[in-house]
Amino acid sequence: MTETRPTQTGYAEVNGARLWYEAAGTGHPLIMLHGGLVDSGLWDPQFPVFAQHYRTIRYDLRGHGRSCDAGLEPYSHIDDLLALLGVLEIARAHILGLSMSGAIVVDFALAHPEMVTALLPVAAGLSGYEPRAMPAPEIEQRFAEEEEALERGAVDEAVEISLQPWTDGTERGPERVNPAVRERVRQMTTALYTRGDPPSPVRIERPTATRLGEIRVPTLVIVGDRDLPNIREMADALAAGIPGARQAIIPNTAHHLNLEQPEEFNRIVLDFLAEQP
Repeated sequence: MTETRPTQTGYAEVNGARLWYEAAGTGHPLIMLHGGLVDSGLWDPQFPVFAQHYRTIRYDLRGHGRSCDAGLEPYSHIDDLLALLGVLEIARAHILGLSMSGAIVVDFALAHPEMVTALLPVAAGLSGYEPRAMPAPEIEQRFAEEEEALERGAVDEAVEISLQPWTDGTERGPERVNPAVRERVRQMTTALYTRGDPPSPVRIERPTATRLGEIRVPTLVIVGDRDLPNIREMADALAAGIPGARQAIIPNTAHHLNLEQPEEFNRIVLDFLAEQP
């Protein structure tokens, strides 16, 4: 265990955007990227713990949290991550990303393999993958209701609808989820929805799903057993397609598994990273 340095916060000017970041700890760098409906506050239960072992950095993606809005020009989260590492003078790092950012870190590992020392996709998407297990019709209906609520400006209603498939997950009602977890996700999603939708980033030309066999870094895929079927299927695809990858399934958790079971999540991540040279 390394001595934890005081937390540092700041803004990095990258690709025409200002990205807010927070760094603490010493040792090998560990970068954490949040999901698409939240911000870097997702990692509150992890940041101080991981900073006892690694130089730990979390940041708000553009258009999220304290980072600037996306602007009108197309952009790439991969390019933003690369530029941020340059600003922070990080040549190689462990990278961990949840949901949308799970796909981002896998894409980054293909684009810049020399910079990735360990890869941790969590409840991850997968660029170019077409899941066989699509969401049930009732969940598709909820997504449509959420979009309609946003169009009416009913942010609170849209956020509550969003919590049901993502934070509650499958085969659970809200009464079976820690109220503090639901409230924390509610706060972050509300903050995002009140900003409006940022433009979509540029698409990856070569679908990552067909290139998983090219990844040659230690990989741990983490997923909750109450997450949506398509997310669990993509976790299986990542674990099967990346040579030597492992998979950890955290029981009775959905998409925000690190908030639901922080001690177990932290143990799984730290045990895996401790094995890396």
